[in-house]
Amino acid sequence: MLITQLKSKETIEALAKGKTVIINCHGCKEVYFPEQEAAELQKELSVGGNVTEIITRDYICNPDNLRFQLKKFEDKIKDADTVLVFSCGVGVQTVAAFLEDKKVFACCDTCPLPGFQGVTPLEFDCGQCGECYLNSTGGICPITACSKSLVNGQCGGAKNGRCEVNKDMECGWERIYRKLEKLGRLDTLKYEAKVRDYAKPFKESKDEG
Repeated sequence: MLITQLKSKETIEALAKGKTVIINCHGCKEVYFPEQEAAELQKELSVGGNVTEIITRDYICNPDNLRFQLKKFEDKIKDADTVLVFSCGVGVQTVAAFLEDKKVFACCDTCPLPGFQGVTPLEFDCGQCGECYLNSTGGICPITACSKSLVNGQCGGAKNGRCEVNKDMECGWERIYRKLEKLGRLDTLKYEAKVRDYAKPFKESKDEG
């Protein structure tokens, strides 16, 4: 089991720059998703006119399914400056890889819960880290894309773009650099990696309740 919780309203509002398309995932019922809270927030975001489309689909973590599900919206997506994804970290990574020339941002944090995780042959993985780094790394997770789970940059051991720990694996931080360079977002690498509070979303939920 795992759980997704919305990032703060202020954080999400700051991400919605320019023409914005929102993608919701309501597929995996093993993942708790705050549907009502997300709908209310998206309604508020739509008031300003920046949100040009709200897409709700299931299992966006499956690349083939995602491609099929988004086909009818390709004109709106092509015209968008920003894509906001309300899903677990796997869904965000899948959308970011599919829309490689778009700024794709996670609007949820993903946290673990005890129980069966399930087995899936999907390409991406989520470390269920609580405070998610995906918005600073171009939608590529430094925890799962890097053998050493480094959050402050490349280790320096990669050769020819390959990880020194796993020669069959691309260096995650080289991928992150190339993606941010393509998006014109290399300035985001100036962020300061902090000790992460894995329980932060749970604390915020308790405080709100």
